[in-house]
Amino acid sequence: MKPKSSRRRFLGQASCAAVTSLPVLNTLLNLKMAGNIAGAAPAPGEFRALVCLFFSGGIDSFNLLVPRGVSEHAEYAGIRGDLAISREALLPITPTNTPGLEFGLHPGMAGIQSLFEAGKAAFVANVGTLVEPVNKTQYFNDTGKFPLGLFSHSDQIEQWQTSMPDVRSSRGWAGRAGDLLHTLNSNPQVSMNISLSGSNVWQSGDIVYEYAVGTDGAASLMGYDPAETSQWSITPFRTRAVDGQLALQYQHLLTEAFAQQKRSAMDAFQLFNQASNVLLPESVVFPQGYLADQFKQVAKSIAGHAALGHTRQTYFINVGGWDHHDEVINNMGEMVPQFSACIAAFFAALTELGLDEAVTLFTSSDFGRTLTSNGAGSDHAWGSVQLVVGGAVEGRKVYGQFPDLYDDNPLDVGRGRLIPTMSVDEYFAELALWLGVPKGNLDLVLPNIERFYSLTNPGNPVGFLP
Repeated sequence: MKPKSSRRRFLGQASCAAVTSLPVLNTLLNLKMAGNIAGAAPAPGEFRALVCLFFSGGIDSFNLLVPRGVSEHAEYAGIRGDLAISREALLPITPTNTPGLEFGLHPGMAGIQSLFEAGKAAFVANVGTLVEPVNKTQYFNDTGKFPLGLFSHSDQIEQWQTSMPDVRSSRGWAGRAGDLLHTLNSNPQVSMNISLSGSNVWQSGDIVYEYAVGTDGAASLMGYDPAETSQWSITPFRTRAVDGQLALQYQHLLTEAFAQQKRSAMDAFQLFNQASNVLLPESVVFPQGYLADQFKQVAKSIAGHAALGHTRQTYFINVGGWDHHDEVINNMGEMVPQFSACIAAFFAALTELGLDEAVTLFTSSDFGRTLTSNGAGSDHAWGSVQLVVGGAVEGRKVYGQFPDLYDDNPLDVGRGRLIPTMSVDEYFAELALWLGVPKGNLDLVLPNIERFYSLTNPGNPVGFLP
């Protein structure tokens, strides 16, 4: 196994920017933005949003999409051992681009099965962080370039969110895309990058940052509520005091700047909550739970995009708890049905609202997991399978190269840790281009992209979006 870099917590580490190439990227961004942004201008009334569903901990994704042919499943079961899902339990799907190969889904993915068969979902096989294309010989001889901190949670979470595997960065690719695209939105009060999971690297740019909201919308100042009028409550007094402070002009620059920031935050709070005060279709029933409540809020916010003055948005939802070093079968049996049902209800609601064509959801995770068992669990690995869902998705397909799963195959660097055959750069480039990033600016959003995809290529990097 290759040695790991030291672990660290990646969130909030703004100091990392000082040791990266970001100053150079920022200069290039400023120089190129004005000349190319017109290419991303939407047609009148056009709206697009990306939703990132991040499975932190490293989801065992080769138990989400499983070979279902008799010989292929036997190969899968042979290396997975007690982690294998029986062929009979798999939910069958019928990809249109894998002749001779049968696939099935985890038995808890009935919602995703329906979306896939309806042509609104696709899988991307064996994708992961890469500095450059590498092979097994280079790995063992240490003659290629490899991601920093390979197999480390914190490093790989950072790299999946920044798409910069060979440098440390606190700026994410959605943040850099937002730096390019935010002026397409007519009202800058609320950021185009909206997070249901607090601060994150993915949505952090140099100009644009995440706007963090909860399942009930944006949070106001504690004790501030203009709607509260009870004579028995202290809230009206606090509200009047805050309003009085905000109405003042201050001579001291720092005091005035702080007051202005507070005014802007209060204005954004009111705008967001008014815009997202949308009733979802009664015909759509979401499951119970916090994840479902997050998806409901995303659906409401998307429905309110016009009131926000937005034609471009990104959303971030983090679902943790996937570091299953034990009890893979039982833990996934409880967790997988939750996200599958939430995604199905989310897109049912968007379809009723007439917005499913405008929204693409994609999954990410730290890494895949070992194909071999450690005794009812799996450990940190590399390449993984990811899911893309949306009305615009060229669905009912498995994109990329689904790998052989037998022990010590040409991609296996030990215990079923598979070298990715698709880089995260290619995966994310497809999404960034669909969101509206001009191809000429793609290297500003994804600095590593030209190691895998030529910007002069007239075709799309992967093909799952138009």
